[in-house]
Amino acid sequence: MLKLMKFSRLLSVLPLLFLAGCNMVVMAPSGDIAAQQRDLIVISTVLMLLIIIPVIFLTLFFAWRYRRSNTAATYAPEWHHSTRLEIVIWSAPLAIIIALGAVTWISTHKLDPYRPLDRLDAERAIPADTKPLIVEVVALDWKWLFFYPELGIATVNELAAPVDIPINFKITASSVMNSFYIPALAGQIYAMPGMETKLHAVINRQGEYEGFSANYSGSGFSHMRFKFHGLDQAGFDAWVAKVKQQGTMLNRDAYLKLEKPSEKEPVRYYAGADADLYNAILNMCATPGKMCMNEMMHIDMMGGGGKESAENREKLQYDNRHADEGVVAPGATVPATGAPARSEPAERTDGMQHDMPGMDIQHEGHSMPGTDNGAAPAPAPAQLNNNN
Repeated sequence: MLKLMKFSRLLSVLPLLFLAGCNMVVMAPSGDIAAQQRDLIVISTVLMLLIIIPVIFLTLFFAWRYRRSNTAATYAPEWHHSTRLEIVIWSAPLAIIIALGAVTWISTHKLDPYRPLDRLDAERAIPADTKPLIVEVVALDWKWLFFYPELGIATVNELAAPVDIPINFKITASSVMNSFYIPALAGQIYAMPGMETKLHAVINRQGEYEGFSANYSGSGFSHMRFKFHGLDQAGFDAWVAKVKQQGTMLNRDAYLKLEKPSEKEPVRYYAGADADLYNAILNMCATPGKMCMNEMMHIDMMGGGGKESAENREKLQYDNRHADEGVVAPGATVPATGAPARSEPAERTDGMQHDMPGMDIQHEGHSMPGTDNGAAPAPAPAQLNNNN
């Protein structure tokens, strides 16, 4: 019996040992938006435990109370209904669902990432003369580019903001979709090419926090991380001065070199950046010769450009911009790059073999599209080659 008690104590301590090695930043954030999201997790968990804990307890209690050896327990094999039990069984979950629905409805609107902040934290409103910090975020392969348009600077893989100052993030991507996430600050927001998402947040405590991409985006995804510094106003001013002192110029040519796929990029500072560079990235026309999406949308809004707009086709092909330059991302394969797959196709166990490119593929006397009686298949259209 003593050994059993010692073993049960050990089991009760094991979860604490696992939690000791975990980063609990989501449950102990430093930003008001993340704190409100933490509160939602706690409220939802508590409401669900109001049902789960009694059910677990009653399951164990019934198993013990109505065990076969307990002859004193009531035996009623013909019992089939109890109005009291039905009221309890249905009213308790219904009340919890109503409570969860009300909390979800309120928080969905209150914590909308596009909604400007109305407070610094639970005890302080935003002062009337407070000017938010605007940060433009670009997810590259595989690093993060941050523009400070009002300060005229830009950084790679490092972000900073003053404490208790609202931050207005404008977020986009250069190629594939990513997810911008600083757990201590706010929830994750997707970064998508040709689109701009927004996030409003505030950091309430000084410190260095982790930021990363929470959406898989290729071979360099694991190292797509950055540091976020929460600083007092003097510290933030010193950081801006350091960027301007140590940084170089981020013009269109420098950006096109930075945009190429790379991994484990170091922190970089840019003392200046082209004023229209972020908008060019957003409208997918940073590469010379490409038409900006907002130009094409304006043409469409005005009723289209007629037959003469056919010449815009080449200007609107974006997906092959790296492949056309001879730059191939690690892990890229056919059809965009022409590189063969790394693994051989598995053999069929039913005696049939997969059709391979270059084989004579015919069914009922008809050749398959893209083949000519054994000739190599035709290359995929350029607009379908969307690797990189």
